[in-house]
Amino acid sequence: MANDRVAIVTGAGSGVGRSAALALLGDGYKVTLVGRRLDALEETAALAGNNAGNALSVSADAGKSDAVANVFKETIDTFGGRLDVLFNNAGIGVRAPSLEQITPEQWQSVVDINLTGTFLCTREAMLIMKGQDPMGGRIINNGSISAYVPRPGSAPYTATKHGVTGLTRSTSLDGRKYNIACSQIDIGNAATPMTQKSDDGSMQPTGEMAKEPRFDVKYVGEQVLYIANLPLDTNIQFMTIMATKMPYIGRG
Repeated sequence: MANDRVAIVTGAGSGVGRSAALALLGDGYKVTLVGRRLDALEETAALAGNNAGNALSVSADAGKSDAVANVFKETIDTFGGRLDVLFNNAGIGVRAPSLEQITPEQWQSVVDINLTGTFLCTREAMLIMKGQDPMGGRIINNGSISAYVPRPGSAPYTATKHGVTGLTRSTSLDGRKYNIACSQIDIGNAATPMTQKSDDGSMQPTGEMAKEPRFDVKYVGEQVLYIANLPLDTNIQFMTIMATKMPYIGRG
């Protein structure tokens, strides 16, 4: 069991974030659930059953610096002044047939959450982790298969996920002197509301629509927990978890 270890999970109201939050709560962590919709966060907490009392729900926009700072302050004030794990999971995408049809406003909205939000949360976490005793902690970033290869019409999402990989590497280096480890988990077609369209068909590079397999999102939560529980002298730098038959390997 985690024995009073503290974690923050962004985008905890559904999908991957909910799965990770429930896995951490089930292992004894105290977890701050972060997202825009308080009702969804409270639903996640309720799903934790007997562990619901260890969940703190905080409504916040991960792309706003003041809101992010408040999340970390509330966590420290509520859970006794320590932070062990941050899971940067909050992310959005926009649908467009092709790059030129994406508006500047759509582009900026994705950058604000996926990239700036990850930076803001990482910065706050590092400020806490480097000053606590014992010093250190772990930051886990939700990358994506898109951090390596794009889908058609996904320029903002893909660009930001490539940026997350850069942040992961930079955080890993800059965190070494503070005993802060940073990992990235890249997820392909976990069964979440975001990937629901895969059941109906997703656009392929050929221009054709094809149904794609998905896998149970609970396995993502289990892997986040596994990484979280590693000793800080050991790290999984990058992990890919995906539906086995998802079109990805060798372009198929």
